[in-house]
Amino acid sequence: MNPILLDFPTEFTTDRLLIRMPMPGDGKAVYESINASLNELKPWMHFAHIDQTEDDVEANIRGAHTKFLNREDLRLLVFLKETGELVASSGLHRIDWDVPKFEIGYWADSRHSGKGYVTEAVQGITEFAVNELKARRIEIRCDRRNKKSAAIPERLGFTLEGILRNESLATDSTLRDTCVYAKIF
Repeated sequence: MNPILLDFPTEFTTDRLLIRMPMPGDGKAVYESINASLNELKPWMHFAHIDQTEDDVEANIRGAHTKFLNREDLRLLVFLKETGELVASSGLHRIDWDVPKFEIGYWADSRHSGKGYVTEAVQGITEFAVNELKARRIEIRCDRRNKKSAAIPERLGFTLEGILRNESLATDSTLRDTCVYAKIF
């Protein structure tokens, strides 16, 4: 089946969170979140090293919206249900619809980190992928040195399947070891 024909919700909730596809107009909140979190993002995220304007981020959000509709990549923004504040960006990436399998990526707005929001979001996204998208495999990959990121799949019962040594360049241009966590269904 052509994935563009798949119908599934574009948003869902967990106890504290609203998780939804990016929409035109979300660029401002994402831009502010990135800028508030640059110190925490720079060691791990390449995009944090790019000098972006609010318009650049808005254009990226609109591209993510289109990719979501085309079922190419399913970026998801994470908001507090009570206040509507953006607390994280996540999503289902590197999709193989034939399996189906997905990789969950995430980063947190540092103003909201340490409150369990990303763990709750990843659990909700995992359930969404299994229940709505019929996922058979979900991966989470992170730099071996990123202990905070690795704690999330470990907390949620993902299995560390292996460590890919010298797998890619880290943000400081050194070679990076990548931990591959997975759950199968």
